[in-house]
Amino acid sequence: VVNFGFYIGATPDNLEELRAAERTPGIKIFIGSSTGDLLVDEQDALERIFAETILPICAHCEDEGTVRANAARLGGGSRYGDHSEIRDHQAAVIATRRAMDLAVRHRHRFHVLHVSTAQECELLADHHRLVTAEACPHHLFFSVDDYARLGSLVQMNPSVKTKEDNAALWQALRSGRIQVIATDHAPHTLEEKQQAYPASPSGVPAVENSLALMLDAAHQGRCMVEEVVSWMCDAPARVWDLVGKGRIAEGYDADLVLVDLNRSATIRNEEQVTKSGWSPWDGVTLTGWPVRTWVLGQTVFADGKLDSSVRGREAVFDHGRGGFWAQG
Repeated sequence: VVNFGFYIGATPDNLEELRAAERTPGIKIFIGSSTGDLLVDEQDALERIFAETILPICAHCEDEGTVRANAARLGGGSRYGDHSEIRDHQAAVIATRRAMDLAVRHRHRFHVLHVSTAQECELLADHHRLVTAEACPHHLFFSVDDYARLGSLVQMNPSVKTKEDNAALWQALRSGRIQVIATDHAPHTLEEKQQAYPASPSGVPAVENSLALMLDAAHQGRCMVEEVVSWMCDAPARVWDLVGKGRIAEGYDADLVLVDLNRSATIRNEEQVTKSGWSPWDGVTLTGWPVRTWVLGQTVFADGKLDSSVRGREAVFDHGRGGFWAQG
């Protein structure tokens, strides 16, 4: 129904694939294990990827050694809340600092995925016109205090942190240290999520409600609608060099969302379109909702219904433009 693209995943031994990759926004590295098996944490492999490829690089930043040491100390963990002690602040900060050092030394554009700590926000101040970053709704709105209420429904990688970290992420967005709101959408089923820890998988579905969550934040005065547009439309297109996307301007594709800033509605599991059929925000009432969506000028969503007959077209990337920071 909409345009989309896939990162190419890095492994310790697919450098030739990464060099030859086309029709992708960039290379994704897991500097720390998560769902899947794309871990790359050996320094030699990371040095070669940053030194010998040209596509923008992004990374899931959690230090594998720190995570494993914490897990061993806690015997693997037995409570959902142990997840934030295993994947703690230090795990995120060490890996983000390591990746930013690689980017600066090799002069390679780098994007930090799902920032979760105040310390990382401080690191991002020294971006050398090479580093951009993103925050996710779950790291903006949830904290370790929510494990008691939601259990595994707020178990994710990187883990949720403290309310102080929530506040730091908001400040980093407003100051421009973080440019993008993303979702890290991970649609595990409720049955999967309700397993005992640590068998319960990490991740939450978030694409469907992300815009309404941010519009509600604007309604509450936490940000401005113009900032939401920048974080969710313009900045992502600029970071990933998407041609003709992200703005309402002459010559740009007519990819548009009509929103009703006064509409209030409650998120309900049974009304979710995502195949996983649940949301960690089930029962939350938000003000500000999307009501109609166009892709390339064609309606794909209206009156609560999708029109799956519409198709996008092949996206165009222009990785020679110089990137987000080079454009000021």
